This record gives sequence, structure tokens and C-alpha cells, in this order.
Amino acid sequence: MSAADNSQDGSMDLRPHFPVMLTEVLAALEPVAGGVFVDGTFGAGGYTSALLEAGAAHVYGFDRDPTAIDAGQKLAAEFPRRLTLIEGRFSDMVAHLEAVGAPAQDGVVLDIGVSSMQIDTAERGFSFQQNGPLDMRMSNSGPTAADVVNQLSHGELAHIFKFLGEERQAGRIASAILKRRSTQPLTTTADLADTVTAIIPRKAKDRIHPATRVFQALRIFVNRELEELAMGLAASEERLKPGGRLVVVTFHSLEDRITKTFFNSRSETRLGGSRHAPEPAPIAPPSFHLKSRKTLAASAAECQENPRSRSAKLRVGERTSHPAFALDMAALGVPSLPGLHGLES
Repeated sequence: MSAADNSQDGSMDLRPHFPVMLTEVLAALEPVAGGVFVDGTFGAGGYTSALLEAGAAHVYGFDRDPTAIDAGQKLAAEFPRRLTLIEGRFSDMVAHLEAVGAPAQDGVVLDIGVSSMQIDTAERGFSFQQNGPLDMRMSNSGPTAADVVNQLSHGELAHIFKFLGEERQAGRIASAILKRRSTQPLTTTADLADTVTAIIPRKAKDRIHPATRVFQALRIFVNRELEELAMGLAASEERLKPGGRLVVVTFHSLEDRITKTFFNSRSETRLGGSRHAPEPAPIAPPSFHLKSRKTLAASAAECQENPRSRSAKLRVGERTSHPAFALDMAALGVPSLPGLHGLES
């Protein structure tokens, strides 16, 4: 996640921007010089440009947002033959990297969540701070947040708000949305924010806007972010060479919990198969080594300069030579959610 100015024509400008915990990310990926890396969340190119300037031999930058890839062409021109930009999901990195003949990676960095450029562009519909269409799609394709709130059932909406937004008033908010859409569909960010605040008014002492958790939940749901994270972690595990580092920066508890579970499950020698099996199954050797199980947080100075880094947590694991584990979404704590199929845009 990085902060960046938007150009006057609405396109994304790569600079100035503030890649979160850049110093810590680079330290976790050392040595950088001569290495091959994946920046799974290219965004404004902050991590990528820092890796290239530090001497990386090649960086493969992924982003599902076509506007980020378009804006990144300027950076690609600055580093010819050392930067490959790929429009696609980092969960699909194995297929994409194989298609371009990329060697195994020395490091992968994943900065999970919505980018600052997307938040700051009203037309993308990620934030209630500026009124815009209720969209929230990172890739500009598929069902929008408006499709979700206008078509899903009360139970489905309440489930999304409760589990993805950790919203205590999920049922009441879902009821308010159904009441509102029975007379007029919700089409803008203001429509949704006003619907929430009508039943949960903002108090003067409140630091968090009442609609914050609802917007978070819808964004995660529309973009299937938790599933993407789990698949991206597994893809990184498959692509990293022995000794390669996986660095993950998260911004809320759901993401960090999945990342923590992933690293813990792959860094401990454990029995495979069911715990109810009458005979022990073969031991699965760890695919990652953890120098520390603790998270790193952004420095006080960085939080002062870039408030969006205050909730950032960084975890890092070093790949061993043992085979990658099979991906098990449920074991990683990815919640079961309603599908997006059948929603009409």
C-alpha cells in the first residue's frame, strides 16, 4: 500500500508515493543485488523501484489493476530488461512466471489490501471520504459493490459484514440496506455510507466512521482478497528457491491471521494427514524457516509521515529446500463466503 498523487486527468502517477515499511522490506529481502524478485502488488512501484535501485537483476511486478500497469510503463522504460510488468493476480504468479520463462525467485513481497491510489480516486468507489460510484473492483471487471448490496440476501450481506468487517451491527445494517433498496438502489458510496449512519450515527468521540467496517468487508468480498492472499502465499512458496524470502505486509487482523497461520503451519515439523488417524502419517518437513514469529510494525517516524502505515504488520519467512505444502483454504482460516457468480452488473 502506498500513497500517491493522482494526475489531473484521473490517471495514476507513480510519484510521489510512500511504500509502507520500505526499509524493513528491503532488509528482510537482503541480499538484493543480483537477485530475482516478485513484487506481487506493484501499485505505484515503490518496492519495485527500490529493489531495482538496490541492484536487483530482475523484478517481475504484478498488478490486477490495468491502470497501475499502464502507469508503470514509465518505470519499465527506466530499467529496460530488468523489469517485467504483468497484468494479473499474484495468486496466478506460477502460470504467469512460467509463461515468460522466469527463473526461481530470491524473494517475493506482497503488500496486501487496496492501494492508496485506488482509495484516493473517487471514481473507483473504495472510500466514503469522496462520493463516487459504488464500485470497489481492483481489476475493473466483474460484479461491483453496488451489485452485491443490491442483489444479495439479508443473510448473505450480514455474513459478509460480520466475518469480513467484524461488524457487530451486521444484521441491522443488512436490514437497512434491504429497506433502502426496496425503493431505490444504492449506486454511490454516499448512498451506502448514509444508509449505515442513519442507523448507527457517528458520535463526536468516535475515531472510526460507522461505515468503515462495511466498506472494508465489501472491498474484501468483491475482490476475494482473503482467497487471493491464501493462493498467493502458496504460489510464492512454490516459486521461491531455497533461501528465498517471502515478505508479507498486512493491514488488518484477518489478513495477518491467515499469514501467521500459513507461516506457522509450514515452519513446524508436524504429522501429515488426519489427527484421528490410528497410525501416524509420514512427517512433513517444513517448507519455511522463521527467524522470528513476531511481527514487525512501522516506526513511529514513518507513522507520523504516513498515517496509513500505522496498522501495517510485516512477517517474513525463508524458504527451505523441502517441497511446498498442499493449499488448504479452511486450514488457513479463509472463511466460506457467498459466491459472486450470478450477480448481474
